[in-house]
Amino acid sequence: MSNTEKGGLHRVRNFLSCRQVLNLLTMLGFMLNYALRVNLTIAIVDMVRPNVTSAGNATVSGNDTLSGNSTAGNGSMSSASPDGVDVYEERFPWDSYQTNFVLGCFFWGYILTELPGGRLAELIGGRRVFGHSMLWASLLTLITPLAAHINYVVLIVVRVVLGFMLGASWPAIHPVAAVWIPPMERSKFMSNMMASSLGAAITMPICGYLISVAGWASVFYLTGAVGLLWSLAWFTFVYETPATHPRISAEERREIEEAIGTTTSKKRPSHVPWGQLLCSPAVWAIIICHGLAVFGFFTVVNQLPTFMSKILHFDIKQNGLFSSLPYLGKYVMAVASSYLADYLRKKGTLSTTATRKLFTTFALVIPGLLMIVQVFLGYDATWSVTIFSLALFAHGAVTAGYLGNGLDIAPNFGGTIFGLANTLSSFGGFLSTWMVGALTFKDDSFHSWQIVFWILGATYISGAVVFAILGSGELQPWNNPPERVKISDVTQEEGVPLKNGK
Repeated sequence: MSNTEKGGLHRVRNFLSCRQVLNLLTMLGFMLNYALRVNLTIAIVDMVRPNVTSAGNATVSGNDTLSGNSTAGNGSMSSASPDGVDVYEERFPWDSYQTNFVLGCFFWGYILTELPGGRLAELIGGRRVFGHSMLWASLLTLITPLAAHINYVVLIVVRVVLGFMLGASWPAIHPVAAVWIPPMERSKFMSNMMASSLGAAITMPICGYLISVAGWASVFYLTGAVGLLWSLAWFTFVYETPATHPRISAEERREIEEAIGTTTSKKRPSHVPWGQLLCSPAVWAIIICHGLAVFGFFTVVNQLPTFMSKILHFDIKQNGLFSSLPYLGKYVMAVASSYLADYLRKKGTLSTTATRKLFTTFALVIPGLLMIVQVFLGYDATWSVTIFSLALFAHGAVTAGYLGNGLDIAPNFGGTIFGLANTLSSFGGFLSTWMVGALTFKDDSFHSWQIVFWILGATYISGAVVFAILGSGELQPWNNPPERVKISDVTQEEGVPLKNGK
């Protein structure tokens, strides 16, 4: 390498530390993570031929409706966008059952890799698991239009595998934080996970515009291509540990390693102390709290467009705008509360336990109380939008509460704990959809939605109570279990020892 190139690298290193690069790419990664997940939710409105009922064309099998030479006969190639721009592409004669089946099958794969993904990241490194999950998800996104044109079943298979890949990404980031982020900075780092909300807020309007000018397939091509570019940057600039990073300064590496100390083992534990982990009240505080919080969150964000359309009678453009506002608020709160939490802990104002309980209580009790207010004021459009926005705004504080708490109590098993919590909480998505459907199936009036809001209020507040009673921020004694077998050094990536001095 020439002196000029070395000087350039030195300037880049001085401009952005390795942790700052990791934070930036993690934030962008979670933005894309959600974009790869919800792109179909946006595109499917334009993918499905309008005015198709279960008594009509939807009764035809997937092979008959989606064969390549059937489009000319059924006229599904021609459509007009809401903006009046003619877009010539295939639309599919799926009924509401088939449409929801395509949307829901993502979770079949998603739920399978939460726990294995977290544990795998602890064993081989979060960089590999997070990076490869995003890489393969991006490739699958690029072939989604082709899959839809080939066959309805092929599209379902692609979406299931996509969920399988993305399911491992969320728990995989905890082992990354365990080795890269000092304990007093982890709240700020975990706020990057809430960039998924920012990704949703940005993806919705961009994809809506793309569909209007280039057709629904463009949504998958754009998000997939951006995902591939992100994957290239991730594998180029992010390394498993500070010790293996070729561009890290000695000062930054020493700061990280001294701050983390022995809380995270350099030799990754070869087994999980399942008995002690599953008997730990602190672990169950995270699992139960996360399950109840996600149930409330999924119900709000998944049913918000439906409520606005059927009860508040917003048109699709107003719906898209107001549906995205709460996502922006949630991300702002996630960042602000995380910085405040780490500041309070560094100054010694609050202990880690008190900090986690305080912010979890705020993040869940406020939305719970607002859902109760929604029972009485939700029929008014202005009040309803304000209440939903404030509820998700407050909910963003979970990043300073329970969301990163696994790294406090057992950083060696943060991926396993979050994988376990996220696996169980994924059932909340199914349960919330069933609950709203059951309550509004025969009576889609505001009265039925009032029952939904009462349930949400009780759910949010119950999560806060459970964590306040069982939660802890103290390092658990089973975090460093004795090894049963000698671990091979092949997968450890220990790096070179840090020399004293410069």
